[in-house]
Amino acid sequence: MPIQDLRLSRRYILNAAGALAAAPLSHALSIPAHAAAPQLGPWQPRHQRYKIGGFEMTVVADSETFIDGPFPLIGGNAAEEDVRRLMRDNLLPEAKYQPGFTPTIVNTGRELVLFDTGNGENGFVPRPAGGWLARELAPAGIKPEDIDIVVLSHGHPDHVGGLVEAGKPLFPNARYVIGQVEYDFWAPEGKHAGDLEKFATLFRANTSDIADRFSFLKPGDDVVTGIRAVEAYGHTPGHLNFLIESEGKAIYLWGDCAHHQVASLARPDWHCVFDVDAEQAAATRKRVYDRLATERIAVVGYHMPFPSVGYVERAGPGSYRWLAHTYQLSL
Repeated sequence: MPIQDLRLSRRYILNAAGALAAAPLSHALSIPAHAAAPQLGPWQPRHQRYKIGGFEMTVVADSETFIDGPFPLIGGNAAEEDVRRLMRDNLLPEAKYQPGFTPTIVNTGRELVLFDTGNGENGFVPRPAGGWLARELAPAGIKPEDIDIVVLSHGHPDHVGGLVEAGKPLFPNARYVIGQVEYDFWAPEGKHAGDLEKFATLFRANTSDIADRFSFLKPGDDVVTGIRAVEAYGHTPGHLNFLIESEGKAIYLWGDCAHHQVASLARPDWHCVFDVDAEQAAATRKRVYDRLATERIAVVGYHMPFPSVGYVERAGPGSYRWLAHTYQLSL
C-alpha cells in the first residue's frame, strides 16, 4: 500500500469528528460510572539487596517513622535558624524528618553476618512504628536461626533492641560480637545515671541471656575474613565502623556517624544529642567523611533514608554531601 494512503486527510478527520458529535447523548450516558479508586497511602520497600564482590548484602527497614527535627537533635550547638535554613536550602521540611533504621545482613558465602538489630520491642521507636526486623527477615528470605554472627556497632537501644523477641534471643544459633570498650561501658551495673543508665539497663536486659556468647573486638580486628572493625569513637565510647571487602569491591558500614543525610554531612561539627562525647564524635565524623570522599566507596549509613546506601562527596571546606545509591551496586 502506498504510504500516502495511510495518511489521514483533513476531510476524514473533520467527518469523523462530526459523526462523534452527532452520536446520541443517551449512548454516552449509558456507560456505567466507576467509583474513584481508594487511596492506598505511602509505601516504601522494606528490604533491598546488593552485591559487594562475592558477598551479598541485604538491608532491612526497621522503621519508617517521622520524628521532630533535625533541630535540636542535631545542631544543638548551632542557631536553630541556621539548621532550618539548611533544610529549606535543600528542599526539606524544617521541623520533621525520616531517619532510617537499617540493620544489614552480609552473606559471605560461608556465614550470615547481621549488623545491628533495630528497635525490637523496647528501642527508641516503639511498635508498631518501629521494631520491624523480626517480621521483615522472612520477606527478605532470611531466617533468624540462620544468622551465624550478630555484630553490634554500639549499645544504643535502636541497635540492641532487636536481640530479644518475646523474652527469648531472636537469633538462637548466633555468636555475638561487640567492641570490648563498648561492652565495658554499658554492661556494668550502677555505673551511670539519668538517660545513660536507662540505656545501660536496656542493654543489660537484652544481652543478659547471651552474655556467654559474646566475643570482643578492638579496632583492626576481623569479624570474619573480609570484614574489619574500624575505630569510630565519640558517638559512644566504643563505637565501631566496619570495612567490608570482597573481590576488589568494598563498602563501609558507619553505624551512627550520621543522623541526618544533610545536616550531619554538611555540618559535621554540629553536635548530636545522642553523642556521648560530642567533640570526639564531631572529629570522627570529619575523619570518616573525608576518608570516604577520598576513597569513593559505597556506604551503609544506619540513619540515612532507606535503603541507607550511598556515597560521600566533598561540598566545600569541611562540608560533605550524601549521594544516594541508584544502580552502582546492582550491576
